[in-house]
Amino acid sequence: MVRLSRRAAIVGGVVAFGAGGLGAVRSNDHGADHDAYFAGLQRALAQAAIAQPVLVVDAARLDANIARLRAAVGMAHLPLRVVVKSLPCPTLLDRVAKGLGTNRFMVFNGAMLTAMLALHPDGDYLIGKPLPAPLVAQIYASQGAAALEHVQWLVDTPERIAAYAAIARANATRMKLSFEIDVGLHRGGFADAAALAEGLKAALAAGCFDVAGLMGYDAQVAKLGNGDAAWADAQGRYAAAIKALAAVVPGDPRALTLNSAGSYTVMRHTRGTVANEVSVGSAFVKPNDFDIAENAGLIPALFIATPVIKAGHKLDLPGHSYLDGPLAFIDPNTAQAIYIFGGHWLADPVSPPGLQTSDLIGLSSNQELLTASWRVHVKPDDSVFLRPHQSEALMLQFGDLALYQQGHIGERWPVFPASA
Repeated sequence: MVRLSRRAAIVGGVVAFGAGGLGAVRSNDHGADHDAYFAGLQRALAQAAIAQPVLVVDAARLDANIARLRAAVGMAHLPLRVVVKSLPCPTLLDRVAKGLGTNRFMVFNGAMLTAMLALHPDGDYLIGKPLPAPLVAQIYASQGAAALEHVQWLVDTPERIAAYAAIARANATRMKLSFEIDVGLHRGGFADAAALAEGLKAALAAGCFDVAGLMGYDAQVAKLGNGDAAWADAQGRYAAAIKALAAVVPGDPRALTLNSAGSYTVMRHTRGTVANEVSVGSAFVKPNDFDIAENAGLIPALFIATPVIKAGHKLDLPGHSYLDGPLAFIDPNTAQAIYIFGGHWLADPVSPPGLQTSDLIGLSSNQELLTASWRVHVKPDDSVFLRPHQSEALMLQFGDLALYQQGHIGERWPVFPASA
């Protein structure tokens, strides 16, 4: 159903002014055909007879990103922990981990922890968010305490510490705890050094925990306008937490896990940080949410490829065809209607250039309408390419990943079963 949005209201108003008004607000024509890169990718998909939506990983670009990050963290002497939820595919995770020479992983749910334990029983695991105690109890019941020996469970409140203590006692085991600290994101965790000290004391008093370290996620540094000030604040908060840790827990806190970063801030950490390891996932394939100056040396390596279902026809708005001409004049990128296989993904069209979703028609997960100028030449069964906003939100939606390598689609990489 056509929705008369703000754009339609603008069109209607401009029509009243005549051609002079139309010319004053006219958009540029951004249309073009696939460049050499995407034309080659389209040929590879056709040769592989892939005729439904698929996620494509560019092997050369992936390896270049691995090398870039390996060099950056290597020069900083920072071990890297691979974020499983952002790359939820065993073969992809193996390629990244081997390229970095790491067995450290960050996991965010029970299903992926169980899968990773089967694939890498000797891996070093840090849980990336505090999990509900009933879920942790279920994991212990299904896996057994011995299999979870190398897991650091994340805690954020005295109540969660107490709930986990009951699980440890029920399983006659000691659990490794890492403590989530708030370094400015304000998403939870121990709010300051005093609160952390109390949590650490409670954990030691319980008699069934080993303190494994700290985790402080600092994505706000990249998202606030005062990046340098936010970075200094985050580092100051983390330093205060390390001091509190040293005051309560015997031994050198630098021998424990002091985890931070993520794809937004890893490059800042490589220039000096109070943390002693960093976590990264999405940056290896660089979805467009991570197009920030810090990541300029990384290359997009993940695309949605989907077939064109219908093309070569002018946009014909149901019930409002009187808007077709004025709208196409104001914005020539709305002249042609192109319907694709699927849609409504967290992604933006990138090739052919000039494709855009329609504010008037809206989104569809079945046959999404993209509009384009007449400079875009596609036909049914050609491919349209979109770039995901995030990797974790999409990698479980398309089945096996398609590896693009040396001009061909070769391997297909199964992903983990869908899980939240």
